[in-house]
Parts: sequence; structure tokens; C-alpha cells
Amino acid sequence: MTQTSYQWQEECLARWIDSGGRGMVQAVTGSGKTRLALCAIDTLERKIGRGVMVKIVVPTSALMHQWEKELRIHLAAGNNDSDRAGTFFPASGDCAAAGEHADGKDVRNKISLRGGGCKGSTDRKYMIYVVNSARYELARQILAQLNSGEAVLLIADECHHYASGENQLIFEFLTRIDPAKADYYSLGLSATLPSGQDGQVLADALGPRIYSYGMHMAAMMKTVCPFDIFHIALSFRQDEREEYDDLTERIQKCYTQLRREVPSLGGLNQKERFEELRRLSVGKDKKIAKYALNYMNFTYKRKSLVCLASARISCAEELVRRLDPSEKILIFGERIAQAEELYRVLYRHNPGRVGRCHSKMGEQANRNNLERFRTGEFRILITCKSLDEGVDIPDASVGIILSGTAAQRQRTQRLGRIIRRKEGKERAALYYLHIEETSEDIMYLPDAGENRLVELRYEPNCRNFQNPDYDRAAMLVLDDMRREERRILREATRCLDCGRVRGDWMAEPEELQRRIDGASTVEEHNYRICMKRVAAQRTVEY
Repeated sequence: MTQTSYQWQEECLARWIDSGGRGMVQAVTGSGKTRLALCAIDTLERKIGRGVMVKIVVPTSALMHQWEKELRIHLAAGNNDSDRAGTFFPASGDCAAAGEHADGKDVRNKISLRGGGCKGSTDRKYMIYVVNSARYELARQILAQLNSGEAVLLIADECHHYASGENQLIFEFLTRIDPAKADYYSLGLSATLPSGQDGQVLADALGPRIYSYGMHMAAMMKTVCPFDIFHIALSFRQDEREEYDDLTERIQKCYTQLRREVPSLGGLNQKERFEELRRLSVGKDKKIAKYALNYMNFTYKRKSLVCLASARISCAEELVRRLDPSEKILIFGERIAQAEELYRVLYRHNPGRVGRCHSKMGEQANRNNLERFRTGEFRILITCKSLDEGVDIPDASVGIILSGTAAQRQRTQRLGRIIRRKEGKERAALYYLHIEETSEDIMYLPDAGENRLVELRYEPNCRNFQNPDYDRAAMLVLDDMRREERRILREATRCLDCGRVRGDWMAEPEELQRRIDGASTVEEHNYRICMKRVAAQRTVEY
């Protein structure tokens, strides 16, 4: 068995076994949920004294291929067991590539993929499904194997996706068995398990929540990389502000009329209210339908205005220019048109070093671009939602959220893309852009533990950032250098401008000196010295 790396995983596995091999785990992205699940397979087989048929369900084909890779590594590491040895070769029609050799033994017909263009055999020990393909075949396959006396373990990754709509069909076999008597085992994984009705659907299918491992605990236990969160406040142009205020007034008027006609709207949360408004917009009462439709249209236009505010592209461009050129950057947007615009802007200054992934690119193009980012050919990767979940890029150390999202799950997932630990990666940073005095949610992660939070402001007219705490100390540094040559002052100004959007000046003196000593270029050496001087001035000030 490949041993788990962290104490929380050992505790979680013990609790899962005590719960009969059924249950859901909520653990922060990047803390090792995949490793936990792979070790759960071995733990369960030892517990029951026989092999199990493993069904893994994922929401995307990218995640399916990542699971395949991790499973191959796991099996190769455990190949001292005859059932774990060898090389994995796909049968005809499988999408899997040939695997590794281990101990001179070949293992065939172990892993099969279903979905994303892969149509592997359905009788393999390890089956990995994209949920779109699993909907109409997985339940039937599980039921057949249970009825034939096999033990089955269902691993539902990112399981919050499977509680609604057609995705529930993957659990349809449960109506035909008694889970307490059948050899059915289950493990649900998510960084953000749902509550309410969705939570109950999952609990019925996968078992109750048995373990939670949040951001605060992960930071304390150092299972994720330390990180800084930067809130960057942006402003509308004057014409954008006027349009926003006009739309806000129209929304308020529509809602006032709707509350008069439908008082029950006042007792609904945001999600319930929009569902009710959709229903009312196609209802028989034409007056209410008109108000409901106008309300939704105005709200959508206002959201688009905030999302596509002109300052966002300019801010991201200037931010990238000031960041450490050795760091790999993930940029998350909400709209494809915006992602394409930023791609064109950044490509001009970083030719051949910028890529993008989104739904209009096509699956193969996205996979290629992701691989080019992994290998370092691309330094910057711009995406919309395709990389929110499950994709493992441990050396990405900077995330920029171009357009805000009010969904806590999505914010947590995006942070998780950059806080995975990797040797040599000391710290990560997430930049969250938001428009001031709008409906955009600026609250980020209340469970961020001891990680640092910095407030910045970006002025698009002069394309500069403001950081009051930093700026006071930086001015004192320049003042001390006023008698230096002009070229030295220019270089110091450049370094201090870059430091304004980074967290280096908040490091401890010993750490700052270590980085000075380890600088590999003159520019980096100059920058590190400036950061040490800023930190010293800040210490004197406080």
C-alpha cells in the first residue's frame, strides 16, 4: 500500500472504515483528496479480505485523465503485491496510453476510461467515468456486479455535482439493493459539500459527512502552501458608473412592484428568488411576468457591466508586468470574450508564453495548452471555468481572479489551484479584482487561517497601484537614497514599484536575507535588497 502523507488522511481513513466504508469527506483543494481515495481502495481490500471493483466518477475529461495518471503511479508504487504489479496496456478502443513497467511484470486490463471520447471496456477493475457518460450506464453496471457477488467501491470526486438533475441517475441502482447488506462501498469527495436537499441526496447515496478538513486546519498543518490574498479595488469609468446606477434604479423599481404583487418573494434567499422569478416570467399573469422578466434582464446587464469593466484588463496587464518573471500564473475570468481580449494583450508582451483554456477552444486544444503550461512552455494560462476543479498544477504559484464570483465554492476551488505544495515552492499569491461600490462580492475566504491579506487599489488612468502601508515605507527608502546617482534611483524605483503588488516585504528579516544571498540575477538581487529596506522601515514605523 502507498502510505498516506498527512495525519488528517490517516484519521479520515480510520473514520471511513468505522463507518462501514461509506461516507463523504470535505477537504480543502490541494490537501490530498485523490491520494486519500487511492489509499482507501487498499485499506478497504485489506479490511474485507478480497478485491473490489472500483468506479470513479469525475465531472470533466481533464479530471478523468488526471485520475488515470495518479492511479497508475499509485499502482506502480504498490506493485510488490502481485495484483499491483506492472504495465497497463489498454485493450482495443480504450483511450488510456501504455503505462510504466514495474518489477519486470506486466499488468493488463486494469484501468478503463469512459467519456471524453474514450470508450474503454466496462469490465476492468478500475473504471473512471466522466459523469455525462456515467449517467446512463454506471448504475446498471454496478447493479450487475453487486448481483454477481462482486464488491463495488464508488468514488464520487467533486461529488457536489451529482446531487441534481440527470446526474442523480448514477445512483439509480440504490433503489434495487439494500446498501446495508450489499457489498457496496462509497466515498464522496469535495472541497465544498452542499447542504439542504442536495446534501441529503448525496448522504443517501454516498453516506454521511464523516470528515471535514478546512483551510484553517490545512494552513496550520502545512498541508497546503502558505499564501497571500490581495484584494485589488477597481473603479468604473464615468460612463460605466452612470449605466450601473441607472440599472440599479431600474432593478429596485421592478423589485418594489414585484413585492407588491408577490409578497412571498421577501422570504426567499437569492437562489430561491431567481427560481421563482423565472417561473413568474412565463406565468399567465402578464403584468407580473413583465416585471419579473425586466428584473432578470436588468440584473444580467448589471452583472455583465461589472464583470466586463474596462479597468480589469488594464489591471491584469500591469499586475503581470510587476510579478516575478519566474512565477507561473493562472488567470480566471468569467466570460470567454474577456479571456480572449486579455490573451491578445498579454501575448503582445509575452509572445509564445501565454495560453488559454475555455469551452470554445475544443477539448484537445485545451488539453494541449494545459500540458504546455505544466511543462513550462507557457508561463501564463488564461481560463474561464474549465480549470476550477480537480486539475493538478502544483508549480502554479500565482492566481488572478479577473472577474469576481459570489460563489464560495468557486472561490475556494480557484485558490486550490495555486496552493498545492511542491518542492521549492515557498509561497503562493491570489489576486482578487473587484469593482468598488457595486454588487460584486469582495469577501473572500474567512477561513484563511494565518495567511496574509493585503488591500490594494488600482488607478487605471495612471496604471499604478496603491498600497498605503507599503507606500509609506517605500517613500522613506527612496528618501534615504536621495543622494544616490540617478541610475540607482531609477532601479530602486523599479524594484519598489514591483514590490507594491507582492508580499516579499512582509517576510521575516532572516528570510529576506536568505533570498538576497540566493538571488540569481542582478535585477533580483537589487529587488531583494529594496524589499529588506522596506521591511526595516515598516518595522521602525510600527
